Amino acid sequence: MKKIAMFVFAIMLCTASLYAQKPKTIDYAGRIGAPTVDEPAVLTKIFSNLGPATAAYAGSAWLLTGPLSASGGSQFIAMPFTPKQNAHVSQVRAAVQYNASGANQVNLSLYSDASGAPGTLLAGPVTVKNLPTFYTCCKTANASFPAVAVTAGTQYWIVADTPTTGTGSDLEGVWCFVPPTKILVGADENSGGWFNFASGSNEPAGAAYGSIP
Repeated sequence: MKKIAMFVFAIMLCTASLYAQKPKTIDYAGRIGAPTVDEPAVLTKIFSNLGPATAAYAGSAWLLTGPLSASGGSQFIAMPFTPKQNAHVSQVRAAVQYNASGANQVNLSLYSDASGAPGTLLAGPVTVKNLPTFYTCCKTANASFPAVAVTAGTQYWIVADTPTTGTGSDLEGVWCFVPPTKILVGADENSGGWFNFASGSNEPAGAAYGSIP
């Protein structure tokens, strides 16, 4: 039976062997590509925390792994969002990427909220294949489904996971963070001066589209 652990903005659904551990993250120091995020022409943005088109998400990420992955256990991630007005969601987008091991695919779903965690399945899962490679920027994994009514001021969840067995259960992927936006000031003890540094962000990057109302 899977257990649920809350960590900042993310939900990690994990096996019992991973439950006591801190959710795993990963950083990449390579060059950044810059294809832009394509906005759907016929849909309205219901929610998005993605950055500008050529820098939509960061080079740090939650690991996203299936139960048969090389990591030896599953780590599923969910992103909460709250629509500002009544709407119908028919597409979700997630900054999910492939980390060079297992099947190159992920399942995306829309869930209701249950006391701060994913509750009832509302749409999906939709299997998204051919994920962009970690780390490139800035394509997203997109899943479309029949429109689901959502209520203003109510929290919902975009969930990324894998099957428990079979094709896709060995995924080694990531869900990239929202780019850091806050600037903090720290003291450089060696030189005696001050320097600015960007604070980290642990929020998964993604979006929901559809129609209003």
